[in-house]
Amino acid sequence: MAHRTVLVVLFDGVQSLDVAGPVEVFAGADTYAGHSGGTYRIHTASLDGAPVRASSGLTLVPDHALADAPAPHTLLVPGGQGTRRPAPRVIDWLREHGPRADRLVSVCTGAILLAEAGLLDGRRVTTHWAYCERLARDHPAIEVDPDPIYVRDGQVATSAGVTAGIDLALALVEEDLGREAALTIARHLVVFLRRPGNQAQFSAQLSAQTARREPLREVQQWITEHPGDDLCVDSLAARARLSPRHFARAFQAETGMTPGRYVDAVRLEHARRLLEDTTDGIEQIARASGYGTPESMRRAFVKALGAAPAEYRRRFRPAPAV
Repeated sequence: MAHRTVLVVLFDGVQSLDVAGPVEVFAGADTYAGHSGGTYRIHTASLDGAPVRASSGLTLVPDHALADAPAPHTLLVPGGQGTRRPAPRVIDWLREHGPRADRLVSVCTGAILLAEAGLLDGRRVTTHWAYCERLARDHPAIEVDPDPIYVRDGQVATSAGVTAGIDLALALVEEDLGREAALTIARHLVVFLRRPGNQAQFSAQLSAQTARREPLREVQQWITEHPGDDLCVDSLAARARLSPRHFARAFQAETGMTPGRYVDAVRLEHARRLLEDTTDGIEQIARASGYGTPESMRRAFVKALGAAPAEYRRRFRPAPAV
């Protein structure tokens, strides 16, 4: 099997996990998945070949200077604090060499460097949620989607913050070597689920703000713990000891979401976790998650995740224990 060269660009202030996470995935193709013979040849390079200091304080020693680095199949640009004021020479190098790569990949705010080099114009991309607004504002020719953990648009693949780079790297390995290879690597890295790219960056609880008033916080917790219960506005308002109208307004004002939207998000997350972590039947999971019928759950999954529950479980089931 022909090897694929992966080149990781290093710079001062890089996020070390943005580098190490994807590198461990690609290296795992040989170590864990049995594809011996250098399926991926991994190289790192900094501007002048000098060691760089990661944002955590770790020192990373590159293999090459960028000028001497091998031509990559996959060019990977990590993020980190160093993307806030990128070295112009790094941007110039990316502008010249990025289009030559078969696959252009960014992790977290590495998308900012690709955008500065003009490599994302006309593309749909994502980055860390905290920087999506900035990326869209500074580069209006880019379509920035703040929700998914990674986005693939042709030869360009971008991911959200930090650990999402692992999910993206696993998806690329699956593309290259097949699903079983990716699942084997995930198992050995103790990544029990390879998340789909269109999974939201936030859980339902993180997507919403925590309510200031205790009765509303208690309702939020109740919804999370009892997704299969009657969670209509009248029932939730009674639990908060408020009128339905006052409750609905107060809940949205304090959490940023309507009660119905919050309930939908919690139920979807609960059902997804049951599909990932149990062997319960679809009908049983639909009831436990508050959908009532498998068809209602199917519609919710297709709308939010682009896959029916059975397909979701088939593609993203947990890896078996070792």
